[in-house]
Amino acid sequence: MHGEYKVPGGKLVVVDLEVAEGRITDFALAGDFFLEPDDALLDINQAVTGLPDTADVPTIATAIRRALPVGAQLLGFTPEAVGTAVRRALVTASTWTDFAWEIIDDPAVSPLMNLALDEVLTERVGDGLRKPTLRIWEWDRSAVVIGSFQSFRNEVDPEGAKRHGFDVVRRISGGGAMLMGAEQIITYSLYVPASLVAGLTFADSYAFLDDWVLQALKKVGIEATYQGLNDIASPQGKIGGAAQKRLANGGILHHATLSYDIDGEVMTEVLRIGREKLSDKGTTSAAKRVDPIRSQTGMERRAIIDEFMSEFQTFTGATRGSVTPEELAQAEELVRTKFSTDQWLHRVP
Repeated sequence: MHGEYKVPGGKLVVVDLEVAEGRITDFALAGDFFLEPDDALLDINQAVTGLPDTADVPTIATAIRRALPVGAQLLGFTPEAVGTAVRRALVTASTWTDFAWEIIDDPAVSPLMNLALDEVLTERVGDGLRKPTLRIWEWDRSAVVIGSFQSFRNEVDPEGAKRHGFDVVRRISGGGAMLMGAEQIITYSLYVPASLVAGLTFADSYAFLDDWVLQALKKVGIEATYQGLNDIASPQGKIGGAAQKRLANGGILHHATLSYDIDGEVMTEVLRIGREKLSDKGTTSAAKRVDPIRSQTGMERRAIIDEFMSEFQTFTGATRGSVTPEELAQAEELVRTKFSTDQWLHRVP
C-alpha cells in the first residue's frame, strides 16, 4: 500500500507498507523532508512496523515520538504527518495527480448563480459526471454571503446592506459571513471526490486543499499560513477563510474567499460583528481584522487570479474548461426553487 501527504507549507511525506494479520509490516518512510540524525529514519520505520492497521493518527504519532532519539530534528514534517500518510495508504486515498482536473474561469454571474453552481458542480463530481474542478467566481453585483447555519438577523444589518448595495444570500456550507464587494474579493471553489481527502481529519482537509493557494500567495510576495480551522493569514493580518460542504454521494465542496481590497468600515455597517467574535482574533476593530492582498502586493486583482490559476495548473496539470449548458440550466432551476427563496435565506431566522 502506498500513501502520500503534502504537509501544508511543508514537505511531502511518502509511505509504503504491507498488512499481514491486521498488523502493519514492511513499513518504509520517504519524502523531501529533513531529518537529523539520519538513523532516525530507521527508528520511525521500526516504530510503525507492527502497529495495528486500525491505529489512528495520534496512536501512530505517539509511537514515533517514543522511538525518536533525544534531540532528533524533524524539519518540514511531523509524526502526525507520517500518521496521516499511513492512514491515507490504508484507506487507499487518491492524490492530486490521480485525476484529470479542469479550471473554470467563466464570465460573471449573479451571487445566487454562483451559489447554485457550487451545489450543482459538487453533485456532478460526486456522481462521476464531471472532472474534479477549480472554479473562479466572478459576480455582477455585491453580496453578503452568510453561512448555512448563521442567523440572518444576528449577522446582517439589512439597512446597512441596502445602503451599500449588497444583496444578502445564503450558501450551503457552514462558516461565517463573507462580504463580497464587486472587484474586492477573490473567491474560488474546489469540487473534489471524497477519496482525495481520505484519511485526513475534517480539520486537516482544509489546509490540505488550500496548500496550493498558499504557495501561489508566496509567489506574489505574501507569506501566508493556515490558522485555526479555516483562516488564511499573513503576518500583517487575516486574508480570508474557507468553508466546506460534503454531500452524501461523495462530492466535496471546498471554497475560499480572500480579501483583495475590502473596506473595513463598510464591513462594520453591513455585518453585525460583535466584540466577542473579534476578541478571539486579538483585535477590537473589524476594520483591522482583514488585511487586503492589494496592500501587500500592489498587483491588480486579475493578475493575482492569473497567478492562482497558473499555480494550480502547474500543481495538477489542469486544463481549461467551462460550465456546460446542462449545468447552467440545473443551477438556474436551483436559484428559482431554493437560493432565491425567503424560506432558504431565513432558514435560520
